[in-house]
Amino acid sequence: MSIQSKINEIKSTLPDNVRLVAVSKYHPAEMIKEAYDGGQRVFGESHVQEVLQKVNVLPKDIEWHFIGHLQTNKVKQLLPHVSMIHSVDSLKLIKEIEKQAEKIEKEVNILLQLHVAQEETKFGWTIDEAEDLLASNVLADFPHIHVVGIMCMASNVDNEKQIADEFETARMFFTHAKEVYFKDKPEFRECSMGMSDDYPIAIEHGSTLIRVGSKIFGQRVY
Repeated sequence: MSIQSKINEIKSTLPDNVRLVAVSKYHPAEMIKEAYDGGQRVFGESHVQEVLQKVNVLPKDIEWHFIGHLQTNKVKQLLPHVSMIHSVDSLKLIKEIEKQAEKIEKEVNILLQLHVAQEETKFGWTIDEAEDLLASNVLADFPHIHVVGIMCMASNVDNEKQIADEFETARMFFTHAKEVYFKDKPEFRECSMGMSDDYPIAIEHGSTLIRVGSKIFGQRVY
């Protein structure tokens, strides 16, 4: 099945309010172009170096989303090229994004990455930490940053109930944050949840952005 056919098959199952982020990390520009030619415009990358290589050879109207762990020393290089950063997991990173965004006079959409999985290796704010961040109102100090939602990864397990519970935890926090801290901010509307193996469960629990790679491009090309 072609890349275009795979994308069409996935999109045909998505509710109107859910967008597909085609995760193109580790895959060559030619494969991304094939997906682009089939109508896909939103692509997710996890490595700054890959973004820098790909933006130069691919169409300029691609909407690049950064979905990997972002080091503060890479923010300056990345910022001119991305429309959304999903994986914002510390106040230190937020401050650096604001600093670099101010320099290039750009407003940046970010998602707060929540740690809801059982695995220790996942990055992100605990629910309590995210609550403290929002309650402190420190985000008002960063005029170039728009918090437009949350992102999370579920545990990499076969237990669908556990996965569903983790997505539901994130969704409940999103709903709470929307009511308490973002009531007058319609841009706070994104839940980036679900990957190739678990996105149908994520959609049941309110995902608006699914990050799908291997189901489109096959296994990674290292």
